[in-house]
Amino acid sequence: MAARGGKKVVIVKKKIMGGGGHHGGSWKVAYADFVTAMMAFFMVMWILGMDDKTKQAIEGYFANPVGYKKGFGAGSSPLSSGSSPSAIQKTPMRMIVRTTEQRTFETLRRSILDKLAENDSLKKLNAVVDVQVTNEGLRIELIESGKGDVYFPIGSAKMNAATMLTLQLVGAELRELENKIVLEGHTDAARYGSDGAYGNWELSADRANAARRVLQSTGVAGNRVVEVRGYADTKPRVLNDPMAAANRRISILLPFTATPETAPNAESLAAQKADSLIANIAQPLRKGY
Repeated sequence: MAARGGKKVVIVKKKIMGGGGHHGGSWKVAYADFVTAMMAFFMVMWILGMDDKTKQAIEGYFANPVGYKKGFGAGSSPLSSGSSPSAIQKTPMRMIVRTTEQRTFETLRRSILDKLAENDSLKKLNAVVDVQVTNEGLRIELIESGKGDVYFPIGSAKMNAATMLTLQLVGAELRELENKIVLEGHTDAARYGSDGAYGNWELSADRANAARRVLQSTGVAGNRVVEVRGYADTKPRVLNDPMAAANRRISILLPFTATPETAPNAESLAAQKADSLIANIAQPLRKGY
């Protein structure tokens, strides 16, 4: 290069490395993101199409995968037996259903107790309501106290104001669920009537049936009530005092769902749903769609 003005001119050329257009790799990242988003979309659509019980079962499985563990085939040390893993134990569906329902019942129990505690009228009427999650399910009991005539007059199935108000509050909480309902009536051991035409058996059943009518009037579906039982004085609450007022009560039972032993576990259920999803995607669209 010729000198200019007595000075040597130096030209520096920089070569920029890197591909452009279709030679670059950035499109692969974008495509991978697109495929991931589509997969997530299909998964969401698949889950939305499930029934409520299946959603709860899969939710319970991923929230608490009880029973999944890896052990070793022999001995407690992997060094003594090699590293042969034993078979993975499958989580029974009945365990998942029971866990999910128990969580629902605990939430419902607290909600019912809060609503009852906020009602000043029930406080003035000295109404006693016991709400417990038992081995059978959620049990709500309207228990007599004092002279034993808070909910029903002695020897009568005609409701007092406390009974109507309590059942209306409880019914408002139960009507949003789908669980089955069993209604039970209990009396004390007091006898009345000499001809046996009407006694504690009839009285306990009539009181339970009266409670059923009030619950249905609050919006609880009639087909959810599967049994109305009258136990008379055969199941006292106070065992050592058959004449105690607390033995006179109405019970509302939401039993746990009976899941058969042969029910599929969470893994097989999820696999079945995944297989059906793939099959539906593979099917060609019908004409007109």
